[in-house]
Amino acid sequence: MFTGIIETLGTIEELRKEGDNLHITLHSSITNELKIDQSVSHNGVCLTVVGINNDSYIVTAIRETLDKTNLSDWKEGDSLNLERGMKLGDRLDGHIVQGHVDQIGVCKSIENANGSWYYTFEYDADLNNITIEKGSITVNGVSLTVVNSKKNEFSVAIIPYTYEHTNFKSFAVGTKINLEFDVIGKYVSRLHNLR
Repeated sequence: MFTGIIETLGTIEELRKEGDNLHITLHSSITNELKIDQSVSHNGVCLTVVGINNDSYIVTAIRETLDKTNLSDWKEGDSLNLERGMKLGDRLDGHIVQGHVDQIGVCKSIENANGSWYYTFEYDADLNNITIEKGSITVNGVSLTVVNSKKNEFSVAIIPYTYEHTNFKSFAVGTKINLEFDVIGKYVSRLHNLR
């Protein structure tokens, strides 16, 4: 479990295919605090640390993960939002995030709001995921509040701190992003659709 509050950025050093698996080597300021078999959120994707070498660590993504996330677009040199798993007893500053991406979204527009930014994202509404006004959404692992909720799109407001400390600053119109919809909303939607 995660909170969607990003700890730091990591840089992809190497991508290595092995069968259907992709081994990802990253450099990060938190590497010395990691251990083998630890879960870390990478742009909202929960991946397990399988190797550590000095200031770098390795995680492996399987075909299921590659198919349901924007991981296949990652390239060496990319910056990823990183968050280690939540500790029981800590404050939940964001919202409950599982690290299980529901679907990919696409950046539709970026609006400069005189010191902050509004990002609008589109997603495939046929997958039955929903947003609600002032509800929670996770974009590339970042816990955010939905504004301007529509059937297949929503916006989020980004403050300067989030812009500087996440990879939002690298987004452009057309950028593919990982979306995890609010877990409580998913259960409510599922119950409603079963009726």
